[in-house]
Amino acid sequence: MVVLFAMTVRVRFAPSPTGFLHVGGARTALFNWLFARREAGKFLLRIEDTDKARSTDEHTQVILDGLTWLGLDWDEQPIFQGARLARHQQMADQLLKEGKAYMEEDAIRLRVPPGELSWEDAVHGRISFKGEDIRDFVILRSDRSPLYNFAVVVDDIDMQITHVLRGDDHISNTPKQLAVYRALGSVTPIFGHVPMIHGPDGKKLSKRHGATAVGDYQHLGILPEAMRNFLALLGWSPGGDREIMSKEELRALFSLDGILKKPSVFDTTKLEWMNGQYLTAKSADELLPLVEPELAKLGLNGSTAGVRNAITAVKTRSRTTLDVARQVAVRLDGKFVTLDEKAQKEIAKDKDGYHAALAASVTVLKNVAWTAGEIEHALRNLAQQRNVAAGKIFQPIRIALTGGTVSEPVNELLSVVGKEAALRRLEAASLI
Repeated sequence: MVVLFAMTVRVRFAPSPTGFLHVGGARTALFNWLFARREAGKFLLRIEDTDKARSTDEHTQVILDGLTWLGLDWDEQPIFQGARLARHQQMADQLLKEGKAYMEEDAIRLRVPPGELSWEDAVHGRISFKGEDIRDFVILRSDRSPLYNFAVVVDDIDMQITHVLRGDDHISNTPKQLAVYRALGSVTPIFGHVPMIHGPDGKKLSKRHGATAVGDYQHLGILPEAMRNFLALLGWSPGGDREIMSKEELRALFSLDGILKKPSVFDTTKLEWMNGQYLTAKSADELLPLVEPELAKLGLNGSTAGVRNAITAVKTRSRTTLDVARQVAVRLDGKFVTLDEKAQKEIAKDKDGYHAALAASVTVLKNVAWTAGEIEHALRNLAQQRNVAAGKIFQPIRIALTGGTVSEPVNELLSVVGKEAALRRLEAASLI
């Protein structure tokens, strides 16, 4: 059981603005945010912009936008590490003056006393290093710029950070940072090192596995609440078989004890499934602002009512908002219909029967009141008259109107497409 500080919990997310917000960084930020909110604490941001050659304002903004998209708000103004150079120099000079550090080739090197450097990790339990294995290390370069393991400790002390939750690739940095805390006479925070995220091949997640930036998934049609839910379950478990959880549920259930020790796997298929669950739960009105821009990219501007009806029809069988937009486009304009492989095979099995069923359906549907109930009744009567299973009538219509073999019920599909357009498209398909 992790023992919490009596003082207010203060955690930080400290990205370097040298690139986009990686899903691993986003997961770290999320864990810190959930913990802070669960403990009524503070979630702080520190932008570690000391790499002046690669750090940009644009990358900083992308990181902030990614956190905002995920719904992770922060407390207090972000700290920029590069602006704290004088403070880092001051503390290094203080250690030099106290004899806890020494000069070597114009650099300041920390004295690391022999003995154990250990901590109770909130995830892995006790971790220990020998001081003699760490050796004295540089904290301030000859150009008076600070080293990472020194600057982050000074910053964490000044920001009054009580818990440091980060990836377990930082475990090797922790003993050096403990040595700095000791030299500065400061209480150390509780450290918790979260296992890395792997791709399906068991190797560290990288671009070879596909998209790795949070912004990429936003543009691929993933909803922020689905991404947040998915990331939370990468390396943490609430216990039981719970998977779909709101932000409020995640916040109430999150604990350091639930963080897993083994690496987690970033499964895009699972993410898209989860996104589909959130799409299904949303109303057409909620999805409309996300779908309309995608339709505009396709050059399609249907009536709002028509788009809403189509969204309602397709959202339960969609995995992303891009899927929704593509399926809506198919229903609103036949030029977007492309026969998939399964549909082509099904037509090839009985091409004459396919065309005959479409032609007969057109004849019957011309005289039908255009409601889902009346459409279904007419088509089932047609199947009986032709002495065939209803599917022999429904499936050709589905294929002709969508290009696929799976859709919402055909009577609902026809209702969404509209009478005039449906008859025109079915007639054209019957002649091909």
